Amino acid sequence: MKPPIRVLIVDDSAVTRQVITHILGEDPAIRVMGAVSDPLFAMQRLEKEWPDVIILDVEMPRMDGLTFLRKIMDERPTPVIMCSSLTEQGSATTLQALGAGAVAVLTKPRIGLKSFLEESAIELIDAVKTAALANMQRLQCLAADNRTTRPVRPGSKPVVQAMAQTTEQVIVMGTSTGGTQALEFILTRLPATLPGIAIVQHMPEKFTALFAKRLDSLCEIEVREAVHGDHLLPGLALIAPGNHHLRIRRSGARYLAEVVDGPLVNRHRPSVDVLFRSAALHAGANALGIIMTGMGGDGARGLKEMRAAGADTIAQDEASCVVFGMPREAIRLGAAARVLPLAGIIAAMQSGYVTRGI
Repeated sequence: MKPPIRVLIVDDSAVTRQVITHILGEDPAIRVMGAVSDPLFAMQRLEKEWPDVIILDVEMPRMDGLTFLRKIMDERPTPVIMCSSLTEQGSATTLQALGAGAVAVLTKPRIGLKSFLEESAIELIDAVKTAALANMQRLQCLAADNRTTRPVRPGSKPVVQAMAQTTEQVIVMGTSTGGTQALEFILTRLPATLPGIAIVQHMPEKFTALFAKRLDSLCEIEVREAVHGDHLLPGLALIAPGNHHLRIRRSGARYLAEVVDGPLVNRHRPSVDVLFRSAALHAGANALGIIMTGMGGDGARGLKEMRAAGADTIAQDEASCVVFGMPREAIRLGAAARVLPLAGIIAAMQSGYVTRGI
């Protein structure tokens, strides 16, 4: 029998510490080894015992979460879940934390905190279990590779005009834990001549717009949060807004983005399956579907539907994944025509759709 996952909670809110401790304590696979109010107390605790997962607040007295995260990653890379309030300032800092090696984000409101956390108990437990499986060596390599990527200078992006021969093609991508770093690795290396790209990254509200804005500052292609009715044009990548599903549909020779409400699918909103199924229905053999790092099975069935519709389909390989869950499930179902590392995915996106169908 596996030993329980050891978790250290670092948050200046006594309510947060109390509620998270209680929730995690209900699961026999998890043991809360400590709950402290700031990173300095955490460092004292780490001298005695090192956790498998750290839940870390962003804004705290004496030392902020981002500074502490960097210290952890320098000393002993450990899966860290950032605990951030739903504010633009907190979201921006948390995105920096994801770039520095955090594996996931736990959101919390400024009011109604106790009830919010209690309602999110399953999500919290899943996040801890997923984080414990993270390949930290791969995550650190991705973060280091991305830090060496040179940002595109303001104003240097080419003006991309819609072209009839490319608007009939579309690329759809789905990812979760580890996906922010993987997407940065891929998108920063793509030319602006590629077909339009639609992306589902499991991420809370307020984070997706800032994430897209950050990527846009680094990429040759344009990256932004999807808005209902957007055209998927060459050189444009649209990211599903947090807490909304993203679908594509055909309109003449072009594809449009549909940003819609709806129930959770595979316990996610946005859901990769929702995007992939719309691509199977409306793009068929003119689509390329890519499923990447993440826990669970979201996207696997949708990718299988894409392959059955004649689309080229790719799953990220285990060696380059932070969490080999979603790609594994897609491979198990026979949904992936190819299994490739991140560099291979980039090459496949640039070379066109050679492998098709089943």
